[in-house]
Amino acid sequence: MEKIKLVVIDDHPLFRQGVVDALSLEPDIAVIGQTSSGEDALEMIRSLAPDIAVLDVNLPGMNGQQVTHRVVQEKLNTRVLLLTGYDDLEQALHAAIAGAAAYCAKEIGPQRLIQSIREIYKGKYVIAEQVFSREELDAWINSQMKATKSNRPYSEPGMPFHPLSKREMEVLSCVVRGMSNKEIALLLGISHQTVKNHVTAILRKFGVEDRTQAVVYALKRGWVQLRDDDEKDF
Repeated sequence: MEKIKLVVIDDHPLFRQGVVDALSLEPDIAVIGQTSSGEDALEMIRSLAPDIAVLDVNLPGMNGQQVTHRVVQEKLNTRVLLLTGYDDLEQALHAAIAGAAAYCAKEIGPQRLIQSIREIYKGKYVIAEQVFSREELDAWINSQMKATKSNRPYSEPGMPFHPLSKREMEVLSCVVRGMSNKEIALLLGISHQTVKNHVTAILRKFGVEDRTQAVVYALKRGWVQLRDDDEKDF
C-alpha cells in the first residue's frame, strides 16, 4: 500500500504529539517529520517533500498561512492542511485564497481529520466543512467574496487576514503586551490622543467593549501572540 507521507507542525508539543499518534495508527499514513515553527516547517517541507503538511495557523514567527503561501509560490508539491483554534468563515476564505488545500478547526475529531487528509491527497479541497473540486472551490471563493457585506479589503495572500490597518495592528500588539496609552504613544512616536483614537477604532471593528476583550478576540483568531520578550507582532 502506498502511504501518504506527511509532517505535523504545531508549537504545542502535547497537541502535536496527539495528532502524530492518532495519524500513525493509520495503515495508509506515514508521519515523516514534526516541528514547532513556521521557518522549520518550510525547511522540512523543502527537504522531505511530504505529500501533506498539517500546519497550525498560529505559529511563532512565520504563521501557517505564510508558510502555505510560500509553498504555493515555490511550486512545492506538498498540500497544506491548516488547523485553527478558531473556526471563522472569513479566515477559511483567506486560507483558501492563500492556497491551503484544507482548513479545519482543532476541535475536529481524529477520524474527520484523517478523512480530510485522504480527500486532499486525492486532489480535493476541504474548506468550511465541505469537500470541493478545484472548480467548485473557485466558485465558492467567488460567491463568498461577493456575499460578504464587509468593505474591508483582504490582505495579501500569506498574510493573516484581519480588519485592522497596519498602525492599528501596531497599537494592538502593544495593548497585548499590557502597555498603557502613554507608553504606546512614546514607543510609536504618536500623540496620546491618536493612540486613544486607534484603540477606539479597534474596539469598534472587533465589536467589543474594552481592551481585555479586544486582546482575547485577537488571540483566539491568531492575529497576535503573547510574547515573553518585546518582539513585535507586526
